[in-house]
Amino acid sequence: MPEARGQVVLAFDFGLRRVGIASGDSLTGSAAPRAVLQVGDRGLDWSAIGRVLQQFQPALLVVGRPCNADGTASSLAAAADRFAAALAERTGLPVHRSDEFASSLEAAATLRAQRVSGQRRRRVRAADIDSAAAAIILERYFEHTGGIDD
Repeated sequence: MPEARGQVVLAFDFGLRRVGIASGDSLTGSAAPRAVLQVGDRGLDWSAIGRVLQQFQPALLVVGRPCNADGTASSLAAAADRFAAALAERTGLPVHRSDEFASSLEAAATLRAQRVSGQRRRRVRAADIDSAAAAIILERYFEHTGGIDD
């Protein structure tokens, strides 16, 4: 019987100062924080994204969809949409969207709880929150799709 294999998926938590990245596996539906890219005066470093893509060889990409509590688009939504479109155009990979409502708040709370419990030794930095939020975005995507490419 052939072995079941999942696909590597990368998720992005887009921000105007930083972009958090997480990787995951569609078979297990798990995700882990990976890198954070700084957005400089000249914009996003696309070559750095290229290096991350080369490292992980994902089958598809997920970009968080910034929404307000009532489901309407947040003030960051248009910029995140442009990022997702550019990502699709530059990589040729399918780009899916996933709800990111309160993912940064959830990530911050989890990381701080780990610090208090002793599971985490160093202080929680904004970059840590961004990559952990990307992992939450990816886990939400897997929950929504059942881990299967739709």
